[in-house]
Amino acid sequence: MAKYTITINGQSKDVDVDPDTPILWVLRDELNLVGTKYGCGIAQCGACTIHIDGNPARSCSLPVSRVADKKITTIEGLSAEANHPLQEAWRKHDVPQCGYCQAGQIMSAAALLKENKNPSDADIDDAMRGNLCRCASYTKIKAAIKSAANS
Repeated sequence: MAKYTITINGQSKDVDVDPDTPILWVLRDELNLVGTKYGCGIAQCGACTIHIDGNPARSCSLPVSRVADKKITTIEGLSAEANHPLQEAWRKHDVPQCGYCQAGQIMSAAALLKENKNPSDADIDDAMRGNLCRCASYTKIKAAIKSAANS
């Protein structure tokens, strides 16, 4: 076990965990931030996407020891009132079906819109390529991203 002070959603938190513990499990089990979901465990589905220093990252395979000195943002930290333009667009376009992948989808989309305020279809496809949706809400996801970009 090792002690880490990590910055999550703008707040410093102390945790005492094994250095190899994926940050996903630190978030969920140690800090009770359960918006970030476990999907595949091998960084292939995108359900566990968070931001590390503003960049999207898969939390299921990222050890806490590699992110202890970085700024981490989870879906809970995207907007305190759940009114980020993407969250509003998700509701407007009725994107979620089962909802399981949606936090990861939104976090990947937020990183895209931070870098590209007016993404093309190809830009969206490229940025969202690593996020899988078993309900196949891809058309609604793309529409919501475009809507948020135009807001």
